[in-house]
Amino acid sequence: MTELTTSHSRGAWPRLRVADWTGTRDTLHMWTQIIGKIRLAHAPLVNHWWQVTLYVTPSGLTTSTIPHGTGAFDIEFDFVEHSLRIRTSDGATRRVRLEAKPVAQFYEETMRALHEVGVRTPIQPRPNEVEQAIPFPEDTVHASYDPEAAQLYWRQLLQAQRVLGEFRSRFVGKVSPVHFFWGAMDLACTRFSGRSAPPHPGGAPHCGDWVMLEGYSRELSSCGFWPGGGEEGAFYAYAYPEPDGFRDHPVLPGGAFYSEQNGQFLLPYEVVRTDPEPDRALTDFLQTTYEAAAVHGDWNRAELEDDPHRWDAQERSMSMEGRSG
Repeated sequence: MTELTTSHSRGAWPRLRVADWTGTRDTLHMWTQIIGKIRLAHAPLVNHWWQVTLYVTPSGLTTSTIPHGTGAFDIEFDFVEHSLRIRTSDGATRRVRLEAKPVAQFYEETMRALHEVGVRTPIQPRPNEVEQAIPFPEDTVHASYDPEAAQLYWRQLLQAQRVLGEFRSRFVGKVSPVHFFWGAMDLACTRFSGRSAPPHPGGAPHCGDWVMLEGYSRELSSCGFWPGGGEEGAFYAYAYPEPDGFRDHPVLPGGAFYSEQNGQFLLPYEVVRTDPEPDRALTDFLQTTYEAAAVHGDWNRAELEDDPHRWDAQERSMSMEGRSG
């Protein structure tokens, strides 16, 4: 049974044990891959595959606007009403119910709904970056959906996205949005030094090495959250290429560690959730692991970092002038 923490100081950070929703997690992973591939089929390439990601919304995950002919459409997972909503710029809408059903059924219903609103979308109908790559039309293995668990996961993403967004604001170099990669089912934000990187060796299951070549074409420091790596999921941070000294760099808070198996720093979600100051604990992790990359990788930090509050006084002044007028 899923459970929500109700502590006044930590109540925004829900408790969701991975073991309690593994079936739903794996089914939802396949569903997000289908929707992500639909976006991939229509959106023009953006560096590091940023055009294929999903984004956290006040009710779920969205593709954002996808171009289609001279119009556009979008698709959103709504974890409040538990439906997949499709909208087009012509005013057409369709919904697919989010409920316990096989991936094969979800795939068929989604493709039919797209066809009904005039969006024809051939996609590669099998998942990537997973060991068990069952073609979507044949997948009757993944068929679980616990609406409470899906909603709690979305609320985990809301909190992660909020703090990652604050952390992102400190960087004025090239930096990704805070976005959801459906390949590994993780919410990520990536900073770049401005230098090129050596060719990535690839090796992700059921994913061409050329995909990783594009994704890791520039030197980077990446962080994020994924529903694994801890009892309740984990925050992660890694560098590519990993500089000498990175893994031995001291990081905060207590409970964070370098995983040799994963090749990255991990911070179990439950460590953040149970901390008296969850935002501070996560921010400390993001900052110190970034410093591990920037210090040992000799990044030009003076050119890449700035104070996100540098215009606060002027903004307050403009606000007051508007009120007085």
